Parts: sequence; structure tokens; C-alpha cells
Amino acid sequence: MSRYVLWGSYCENVLERRIPYREPHLARLSRLKDEGKVITIGPTKDLTKVFGVYEAPDEASARRLVEEDPYWQGGIWTEYSLLEWIQAF
Repeated sequence: MSRYVLWGSYCENVLERRIPYREPHLARLSRLKDEGKVITIGPTKDLTKVFGVYEAPDEASARRLVEEDPYWQGGIWTEYSLLEWIQAF
């Protein structure tokens, strides 16, 4: 399995716009964490960016993990980049 680093951006007015997606988003992330597919994820303090680390067999699988998220599908995350990461420590 490989690890992939996610950097993405949030939409304008994220606190209001995320409300209908928040519970399904958090429930899904909790399940993925239990399955070992999400190592960590969360927003920057200013709520403009999201950072995460996913574990997946390949980049296509990692992209599916991002793009199946309610925040991506609902337009809460507006763009993202994904890079394979080699954990040194």
C-alpha cells in the first residue's frame, strides 16, 4: 500500500455550506479511518485548505477515496492535488 498526501481548497462560506454534508462526511471518514484508508485529515485553522493522508494501492484508488467524499461531491472541496508520499519517519 502507498500513502498519498491531499491538499485541497474549501469553498467560500464553508461553515454554512458544509452543513448538509457534514454528518455523512464525518461518518465516512470515521469508517475509512477504521479501515486504515485515512491516516489523518483536517482543515487549516483559517478554513481555507484541507490536508489529508490516504492509504491506497494506487493513485486512482486514492483519487476515488477523495472524489467519493460528500464534501467533494457537494462542492465543499473545490480543488485538490494528490501526491504519493514516502514516510521517512
